[in-house]
Amino acid sequence: MPTEELATNGNEMVSDRIFTVANVITMIRLCMAPVSLGFLLVGNNVVATTLFAVSAATDFLDGQIARRTNTVTKLGQLLDPAVDRVLMLCGVIGLLAVGRLPVWIVVLVAARDAFLLWGGSFLLREHGIRVPVIYAGKFATTFLFVGIAFLMLNAPLVAGLGICSISWLPGFNGELCSIGIWFLYIGLCLGLFTTVYYVLCAIDKLKKVSVE
Repeated sequence: MPTEELATNGNEMVSDRIFTVANVITMIRLCMAPVSLGFLLVGNNVVATTLFAVSAATDFLDGQIARRTNTVTKLGQLLDPAVDRVLMLCGVIGLLAVGRLPVWIVVLVAARDAFLLWGGSFLLREHGIRVPVIYAGKFATTFLFVGIAFLMLNAPLVAGLGICSISWLPGFNGELCSIGIWFLYIGLCLGLFTTVYYVLCAIDKLKKVSVE
């Protein structure tokens, strides 16, 4: 019988298991992302939105199951945040492809995710530092997911503020757009705020390590 290597993560036991209920749910969520993108590209907004929303809404489910059943795994710890990133990227890239998002928003979302992923892995690998996620970061992700879902559905449509005529500022120009763009803007603002916080927190932790 194979033995499991267990490691502690705070008060949790982390195993090397692969096939757990939580990991299966995470993999299903991962598969939903490209399928949702495919339906969006062929014009089936309802199915695309449904798959995206289900995958985003069940983000907490795999983690809760893992913790409540004491089946937290190393694979799950890696996959869970990665699935959120893949889902986010599939959503914004798809919306760009169908003309509902400007390029700068897609670049901003992708650049932030890439920076946090690289920065987090660098700090952990080189200095053993882990910057904890704050609630504002979770709220940012939630607003981004809600915004993307509404934009995928392309409803309800609302009139823009009409304060400019710039085509790449949906919501601020006078054209009709999905209400989701405002959720997206809130998510972007929160995301930029949390990125600055994480950078400052990382710098502070690096200073403490260098002093020690």
